[in-house]
Amino acid sequence: MPLTLVIGGAGFIGLEVSRLLLEAGGDVVILGRGKEPLALPVGCRYVQGDYANLGLLRTLLTPGCNVVNLAYSTVPKTSFGDPTFDLLSNLPSNVALLQEVQRAEVRRLVIVSSGGTVYGAATMLPIPEDHPTNPISPYGITKLTIDSYARMFHTTTDLPVLIARPANAYGEAQRTGVGQGFMAAAIDAIQRGREVEIYGREGTIRDYIHVQDVATGIVAVLQQGKEGNIYNVGTGIGASNLDLIRLLQGLADADGFSVRVSHLPERRFDVAANVLNSRKLADASGWAPRISLAEGLAAMWSYGLQRKLEREPRP
Repeated sequence: MPLTLVIGGAGFIGLEVSRLLLEAGGDVVILGRGKEPLALPVGCRYVQGDYANLGLLRTLLTPGCNVVNLAYSTVPKTSFGDPTFDLLSNLPSNVALLQEVQRAEVRRLVIVSSGGTVYGAATMLPIPEDHPTNPISPYGITKLTIDSYARMFHTTTDLPVLIARPANAYGEAQRTGVGQGFMAAAIDAIQRGREVEIYGREGTIRDYIHVQDVATGIVAVLQQGKEGNIYNVGTGIGASNLDLIRLLQGLADADGFSVRVSHLPERRFDVAANVLNSRKLADASGWAPRISLAEGLAAMWSYGLQRKLEREPRP
């Protein structure tokens, strides 16, 4: 396997992608804005910097290498606070990346988009890749614009680009307090004795997929997808916020925690239901998610408890 440059590879999903690529026998270079993470997979080379720095980017792009871009500077909730920042901090650097990849004659580029925001209100579930795209957040609009630029470059210059649209990723290392990730936020709230906030009676319905399954899906797109195509990466199974609370109730009861829920008014920028149809990727590569929601939720719960003990050691 050729060298792969993973932009944003030190993040929640990026570390899992980088591990998989290493396990497959490839060389991996991670480009990230922050300091080298403690959890960096053994064998990776880490470069601190911004891919908007074209001088740095050009030193990392080599003919025949692969590129996976997971970098993005905002999340759906925070993008409303400054839509101009969401646009300007993401779109120009992504378009420049497309140009640089073209010049460097890389083997393949995977743009990691967002299956949870680009489609908007669903007219059918699960959502296929050819579903209308009507995003209702600045984040989703910018993501869709990047997708459109990528496909334009493919059509006009044969740029070897593919687009992966993951559903709602979750997993043990997911951070809380960053404006996304209901599951991590709910577990953290319960284990700290706080109320879990749900917007509306049941909350939104989402396609929750474990980060390991997201990573295998992205690698499947890189290795076996058809250039110029979009691939959803999801389970095809929807669960509401309240469904997750019901699953968490049993875990909480077993460990002596109470579950308290606060119902808040629905938010206009929340799409009611988003569940992805990933048949296209399955047909192209044989990919399928392997970790069930119950299994993944239990692992997150246990991880949260361990972190709580580390923060608050017993006397």
